Amino acid sequence: MAVYLLATLDTKGHEADHLRQRLVEIGVDVKLVDVGCLGSPQVVADIDRREVYQAAGESWEALVAQADRGTAVTAAAKGAERLIQTALANQQVDGVLSLGGSAGTTIGTAAMRSLPLGVPKLMISTLASGDVRGFVGASDILMLHSVVDIAGVNRISRRILNEAAAAMAGMVRFQKMGSSAADKPIIAATMFGVTTPCIEVARSVLEAAGFEVLVFHATGSGGQAMEKLIQDGLVAGVLDITTTEIADELVGGVLSAGPSRLTAAGRAGIPQVVSVGATDMVNFWALPTVPKPFADRQLYKHNDNITLMRTTAEECHAIGQDIGGKLSQAQGAVSILLPAKGVSAIDAKGQPFDNPAARNQLFDAIRHGVANSSVEVLERDEHINDASFAEFAAHKLIQLLQTNKPS
Repeated sequence: MAVYLLATLDTKGHEADHLRQRLVEIGVDVKLVDVGCLGSPQVVADIDRREVYQAAGESWEALVAQADRGTAVTAAAKGAERLIQTALANQQVDGVLSLGGSAGTTIGTAAMRSLPLGVPKLMISTLASGDVRGFVGASDILMLHSVVDIAGVNRISRRILNEAAAAMAGMVRFQKMGSSAADKPIIAATMFGVTTPCIEVARSVLEAAGFEVLVFHATGSGGQAMEKLIQDGLVAGVLDITTTEIADELVGGVLSAGPSRLTAAGRAGIPQVVSVGATDMVNFWALPTVPKPFADRQLYKHNDNITLMRTTAEECHAIGQDIGGKLSQAQGAVSILLPAKGVSAIDAKGQPFDNPAARNQLFDAIRHGVANSSVEVLERDEHINDASFAEFAAHKLIQLLQTNKPS
């Protein structure tokens, strides 16, 4: 087992070698991987660049002849990811550490995102003080800002590199402590501010029944993180009450979790109880940022930073089609709960987003989408935040989990 240290050794070789030496001094085994291409390595790697590009199905010599930096970076990212995946399958990876600018960050984080939750991942990057969602995704990557450019070992970069080595060593040692044998089965649940009362009640029911409930804020990255945990096999069941990210994906809001939202549990075959929380809204940032095509729509100022737009009946129909189509393909037990009296705190009688016609379009599309499947659809004459709805949802999931137990 070792920490895999990824670096372009033609430009970051001396800095990577400093990191390697610090880790070895601390007592951590290291494999230095050269993900460079066009220049000559400054230090000797444990895994050279030819092996990296071979893992990507590419020839290093052909890439050098092509002399296109963008193509080389793309191939290096692919090769690093595959190389790390192979090492993980062979139980050779304690953690992954990388350093670089835009190219190095692209390569290093590609490999890190392919690893399951809990495997230490640390990226020293010149870009770490900006928007790093594209690099981190749904993974537990620790981004460390390099402060200065990674161009030599100096009084600033030395401190950052030493800090990174110590952090990686600490994570590796903590990881080796292992998890408790008393860990409870995990339930993943989705929540928004406008569905919080539902999840609070449901969580208390599930926890009393012996489950550990992980709540994900349905802000795009939250849904992605949940899907990744399910994909990694860490989740026993899903209480997907708040599927609002699908509305943002289809209509053009800022909190989309991508087109694969609501698919991981179905592929994994684990029980899921799904509802339509906050599908009455699409999210934008502050009011002045709302795109011009939506300027005349029904808007609601949630706060100074968030503006909500009511989904139309036509949009709700499309959202229902997406939900129904995805769940009809699920390999495990699925129950869909439809709250007839509203899907969010502001979709209720007397509230600004109350729209029975839009809800009916949503519900009809879901029913039609799962009509030829084994998915159970239950319409409840309740609001999504009613305690009775939340309790029913929790008990329904417990029932599905008990039925799903291996004999």
